Amino acid sequence: MEKGIFDGLKVLDCASFIAAPAAATVLSDFGADVIKIEPPGAGDPYRNLPNLPGYPASEHNFAWMLEARNKKSLALDLTKPEAREVLYKLVAEADVFITNMPPQVRQKLGITHDHLAHLNDRLIYASFTGYGEKGEEANKPGFDSNAYWARSGLMDLVRADEDTTPARSVAGMGDHPCAMAFYGAIVTALFQREKTGKGSHVSTNLMANGVWANGVLAQAKLAGAKFKKRKPREEALNAVTNHYKCKDGRWLILSLLNEDRQWPTLARCMGREDLVADARFATKADRHGRSVELIKIFDEVFASKDLAEWRKILDGNGLVFGVVGILDDIPNDKQMIENEVLVRFENDTMLTVNSPIFIDGAKKVQPRKPPEVGEHSDEILRQAGYDEAMIQKLRASGAVA
Repeated sequence: MEKGIFDGLKVLDCASFIAAPAAATVLSDFGADVIKIEPPGAGDPYRNLPNLPGYPASEHNFAWMLEARNKKSLALDLTKPEAREVLYKLVAEADVFITNMPPQVRQKLGITHDHLAHLNDRLIYASFTGYGEKGEEANKPGFDSNAYWARSGLMDLVRADEDTTPARSVAGMGDHPCAMAFYGAIVTALFQREKTGKGSHVSTNLMANGVWANGVLAQAKLAGAKFKKRKPREEALNAVTNHYKCKDGRWLILSLLNEDRQWPTLARCMGREDLVADARFATKADRHGRSVELIKIFDEVFASKDLAEWRKILDGNGLVFGVVGILDDIPNDKQMIENEVLVRFENDTMLTVNSPIFIDGAKKVQPRKPPEVGEHSDEILRQAGYDEAMIQKLRASGAVA
């Protein structure tokens, strides 16, 4: 597996914003040859994401670096018949075609499953939408902030309490989990093709993945469960599964599910052995019943030391907790680097975020920087059998750039 599991797999990425092309990126990480189909000129609109209001300022196109690494760019104007003929020629030799254009746009451009499947009976046609491909919302535009985060109930649930405003999502927060589901669908279809010799149409959508992410509580509602009113942190029902602010302003979250066994250890770590003998907190039921009092005590104790001190103490005693991470932590996170969560670009010192799948004996390619618009157009056309005269004719028509 020196060249990757998917060495020789040909993938056409005709998608944008964000889950669908990210799934193609995962395939490329394992060696697939991915051709990015984008319009001439400015290219994929996703290239412009960092220029939108609210995004961090950088000399690098960080969004494009992540989603388009390893890929080759072919600039095609699919509104032109000549460009569609080029695409159809590529489809005939491809293994996977990926798109997230709305169904009505696919129809207009001639890239629906019906348009392409007859060209190649081994083709995996993978389509991604906001709200699914059936029903009145099939053509409705969707982003992870609305179709994944808001529609699923997560936006309502992930907030301090019922009296605060719903929690905003961050860029791409739902798209990357969705990309993994989409990748899973594609790989499952490839496995099916190994058995049948035939391609298929696979799909997923933001809405379905959002409800899946919120699956525990969604299933509770479907099962008729009765929900309790959500309370603020200071009134949480369990002090040992709550989050606390340290002296330096950083936060940590306790996750002591084996409470009866770990309660004495936690009290000792906090320098409050007296709490073990305190009748108010003698049993789990007592501690839960007086959680507000206990949280106040914990707030005072955790505010007495910096996060680094608490990490050493809690880790040293085998207590389960998590650091509420901030972006400043990530570039120097040794655990992430040692486990290849972060990897370096080829011939560069810059790190990038690795796809979260690791297979023993299956080497991933070292990430390559993303392409410029149409950087590989001529190369791809030559490989597809076009000679120089034909390429120049396509360029002159505006079909290729």
